[in-house]
Amino acid sequence: MPSTASKLVSLNLAGSSIDLTRQICDIESVSGNETALADAIEQALVGYAHLEIIRDGDTVVARTNLGRAQRVVIAGHIDTVPLNENLPTRFETIDGVEYLWGRGTVDMKAGVAVQLKLAVELTEPGVDITWMWYDHEEVSGDLNGLGRLAGNRPDLFAGDFAILGEPTNSRVEGGCNGNLRVDVRTVGLRAHSARAWVGENAIHKAAPILGLLAAYQPREVEVEGLVYREGLNAVGISGGVAGNVIPDECIVHVNYRFAPSRNADEAEAHVRELFAGFDVVVVDKAEGARPGLNAPLAQQFLAAVGGEPMPKYGWTDVARFSALGVPAVNYGPGDPLKAHADDERVAVEQITDCEDGLRSWLAASTR
Repeated sequence: MPSTASKLVSLNLAGSSIDLTRQICDIESVSGNETALADAIEQALVGYAHLEIIRDGDTVVARTNLGRAQRVVIAGHIDTVPLNENLPTRFETIDGVEYLWGRGTVDMKAGVAVQLKLAVELTEPGVDITWMWYDHEEVSGDLNGLGRLAGNRPDLFAGDFAILGEPTNSRVEGGCNGNLRVDVRTVGLRAHSARAWVGENAIHKAAPILGLLAAYQPREVEVEGLVYREGLNAVGISGGVAGNVIPDECIVHVNYRFAPSRNADEAEAHVRELFAGFDVVVVDKAEGARPGLNAPLAQQFLAAVGGEPMPKYGWTDVARFSALGVPAVNYGPGDPLKAHADDERVAVEQITDCEDGLRSWLAASTR
């Protein structure tokens, strides 16, 4: 049989954003398998005269070149975490609320569907728009399609404001926390467990590390009017050789989510100070992003869609735009608490709310 990636699946962009969400979700695109969906998106956009289409791997870019005074970049990732018997999608009603259930409905194919529909229908927006749909967001940062595109085509990131379609319950969430992962290592001496006194148990030596983590009080930090909650947690522990051997190594895997008041180097210094005397190895670190709500376009966008802005507690690709000097916010349908969940589902009303908010602002902005 031909592979999923070899099949060309058609998308119907003429229907509702709810129908389009279902179409996109039913094209399985777990990280590393985005080609079929990228092909479908690219094919669906061909023929729209107001859009220039650019392909980079499994990332698809569509942009207007109308000579507007300002440009907005709007992006969304097309990959998902692995399935767990949650495709194909289905509609369900809970407590009178209609949902679309299935993998990717929240994170973040509903947002992608809204973006695609607006990309083809807004032929005369008030600003020029660069739309980006990218691969490999849910895996290691070195594979991220947006990062690859920034290296290959940095010119495409030029803009006055950026919106990332991460799930926010169709509310504006500014900036994002930074993300640091470290391994804290202890070393011992192997011995037969029947003669443990001649060895040194590395797992036992990890007890002070766990004690520090259990006692740690994470900060709540106000940054430009938004309060970010930090978190420092053990997310894994590894060690041990065999059932009759005293272990000579133990590694506690620690994740630190830090407010954008700190940069990544400052976050690393804080963790190293906390675990002074232990071997600390940085596995991954990513800068956070300040809220970005002071920019004029951000203020106009916030006024157009309404509601009080909130902080984004997780790390998102708004940080990539922030690092390039482009203020960026998160805005998309779906409850973040349902992202990656086995019962992942998006309220269909949020899909249309997000579409209406973006449409009204993009059609009228700066005119």
